[in-house]
Amino acid sequence: MEWKNIYRGILMGISDLIPGVSGGTIAFILGIYDRFLLAISGIFSRDWRRQLGFLLPLALGMGFAILTFSRVIDYLLENHYEPTQFFFLGLIIGVLPFIAKQADIKSHFKAKHITILIVVGALLASMAFIRTNEDVVITSFTAGTYIRLFFSGWIASMAMLLPGISGSFVLLVIGAYSTVIAALSDLNLPVIMSVGAGAAIGFILSSKAIAYLLKEFPHMTFAVIMGLIAGSVFVVFPGIPQTPWAMILCVITFVLGIYVTKFFTKTEQKMPNK
Repeated sequence: MEWKNIYRGILMGISDLIPGVSGGTIAFILGIYDRFLLAISGIFSRDWRRQLGFLLPLALGMGFAILTFSRVIDYLLENHYEPTQFFFLGLIIGVLPFIAKQADIKSHFKAKHITILIVVGALLASMAFIRTNEDVVITSFTAGTYIRLFFSGWIASMAMLLPGISGSFVLLVIGAYSTVIAALSDLNLPVIMSVGAGAAIGFILSSKAIAYLLKEFPHMTFAVIMGLIAGSVFVVFPGIPQTPWAMILCVITFVLGIYVTKFFTKTEQKMPNK
């Protein structure tokens, strides 16, 4: 068992609670994105024991974070929204140089890659203007409701695997975010199981597709990933702070986010992943 994955899972789990922040981005920061995809897509292979040894501690960390920090995230977003968002802006922007280095854009990116990066970034940025039903919490549950939540979890998990697209933001767009957060806070097991089952299937199917694209079309896939991350900046950006104190606080949290990204990317590069 790779028990150090517990803290990695905690960080990924916290990020997946934030609309606009992707667990895939955190996996890139931690240097385990490729390994993460390989483990999920290989869980039903002959090498399932090794993949399970990687995934189980990661899942424990993510589960702990989602159940423990859902109320904390709710509190921060409700009472300290701008500084919290600027912290995640720092995380997102801080990871771009790391991914650019991984992709070796100076050697491999051509005009078509830059074009795809810009187009994908612009498309995701436009989602910041989509109106959602995030304030509506479902309180009456039927079979149809649980089916809807199942597919909501499926779609959200596909987004979680892509750096730059937040599963929470997808839940916001389809109007299921508040219901899921409320279920996590109240331990509503039927809702959690419905969303979780959909998420599990989405993880397995999506991981195979993304792993294939990274193997067969690495440079174009990296261009899409960088576009998604760049576009998510506009989704997360909360606006310009209105008071000097708020501006100072947001600058501090923004710089802290960049520092955290650099710290983890350097630390993870020094740590063996075996």
